[in-house]
Amino acid sequence: MPYLEAFDLFWKEVVQSAEEGRFAKLTMAKTIGKPNLRNIFVRPVYSEDDFKVLLKMRYRSVETEDTEDKLTLAEAFVALRPHLKKSFSTVHLFTTSKDVTFKINKKGAGRMTESMPTFDAVK
Repeated sequence: MPYLEAFDLFWKEVVQSAEEGRFAKLTMAKTIGKPNLRNIFVRPVYSEDDFKVLLKMRYRSVETEDTEDKLTLAEAFVALRPHLKKSFSTVHLFTTSKDVTFKINKKGAGRMTESMPTFDAVK
């Protein structure tokens, strides 16, 4: 399956985990080449009124300051999608019920795998 279609399915897992209160963390890792952007982390920010995420972009060079933005899930999706296959080939979703890994292979196909949860509670 083309990686953008597969990522859309992966993102449905992200949204569902947030709606059910199971979302613990999302990490974009496994950089392609040596980009200045080292990692992207997405952490939940639960409140009584709504659900937001804190999107942190961590850079390699000390001259580039790390950035943090509080976004909705839809805004985070828009911010993360351009980094697929350009900067990162792997995205990890950590929930309290399972971990889901999204990977893009060299041919541009995306796939998801599930494993036992790393986190037992949302912090």
